[in-house]
Amino acid sequence: MEDAAVHAWVSGLVQGVAFRYHTRVFARELGVRGWVKNLPDGRVEVWAEGARADVERLVAWLRHGPPSAQVSGVELERTRAQGHAGFHVQRV
Repeated sequence: MEDAAVHAWVSGLVQGVAFRYHTRVFARELGVRGWVKNLPDGRVEVWAEGARADVERLVAWLRHGPPSAQVSGVELERTRAQGHAGFHVQRV
């Protein structure tokens, strides 16, 4: 079975609220691979790949994030897995 993959951009109050940390923790719990990083425009960018059900659970979580975040939108691009190992926070 081929892995599912999404490239996501999360907007709202998503920086300075441990969004990247909590995304990494939840993605690792699910066994999803990829990365998360802050963007200069205030959004958070996420690449996630793995079993379709697990990727969809992460996408659902991105729509609200951790309790300290206020997500106003999630833009998604469904794509092909690139073979990432693990899930990590990228620093810009």
